[in-house]
Amino acid sequence: MTPTLVRHHTYAASSAPVDPGTRARDWAEIQERVLAPLHEAVFDRLEVGAGTRMLSLGCGSGLALLAAASRGARVTGVDTDRERLALARERLGPLGRSEDSVGRAEDSGGWARDAEPARRARLVEGPPSAAATTGAPPYNLLTAFHPIGCAAGDSEGLAPALAEAVPLAVRGATVVLTGWGPPERCATAPVLRVAARLAEPARPARPGGWRPALRDDLEEVAARAGLKPDGSGRVSCPFGYADVDSAVRGLLSTGLFDAAARATDRSRVEKEVAEALFPHRRPDGTVWMPNVFRYLVCVTT
Repeated sequence: MTPTLVRHHTYAASSAPVDPGTRARDWAEIQERVLAPLHEAVFDRLEVGAGTRMLSLGCGSGLALLAAASRGARVTGVDTDRERLALARERLGPLGRSEDSVGRAEDSGGWARDAEPARRARLVEGPPSAAATTGAPPYNLLTAFHPIGCAAGDSEGLAPALAEAVPLAVRGATVVLTGWGPPERCATAPVLRVAARLAEPARPARPGGWRPALRDDLEEVAARAGLKPDGSGRVSCPFGYADVDSAVRGLLSTGLFDAAARATDRSRVEKEVAEALFPHRRPDGTVWMPNVFRYLVCVTT
């Protein structure tokens, strides 16, 4: 797959406060697309198509939903981030709909009647249980494309989310969990250590600081959720940016540097992240960091 180099973006002064809408757009326009190879590798392996009814946990601004829908899948995305969901509605366009949208006839399951199966999509704000449908076939694919194994405690919310989502799926449904690969295979790992170094002196016991991915992170989550592992894979996802400014904005949009910004200030975080990116800057000013991500395929029991 061809990795994407994120184009240059023009922003206000980097030290200015970033509102939630701008932050969500940074994610959608800069950062989310670097995970596209992961989405495509999973969909290729699972042969996602017209028979797929997918529920995406933490769907963000909808890039994975769009990829699955383009293959003919019927998709539902659920997230608690209102700003990212708003961008997902823009991205999906006629494919998507909001739970509070009006003006289109719907069946009892919340799907637009006039849409072809390959063009049916649904966006829900709230916890996974909010994606329940009435009178519609249950889901046969659950995905969690927000990678774990990077910040301390970042898997704690995934097992409960899976516990809510699994009852919405058919017995034997496929569940895909994703995570960061080994630190030695992820060029971004040293950059992420900036977050831990800046945050830990002030709040050593607070979860959310960077820590290296462990080999069995995904398997441990699957075990807690009562899922049966059924294969795994690794995917190359280079982080490519047009310049350092775009790289900083994209990385900060992940939320991995929030604790560092609270412990110090945003300007210092931006400065130190930019310095950490220096080894990855190429002669033309672009930033390139090879990374490997891992996915685990499970089935419900």
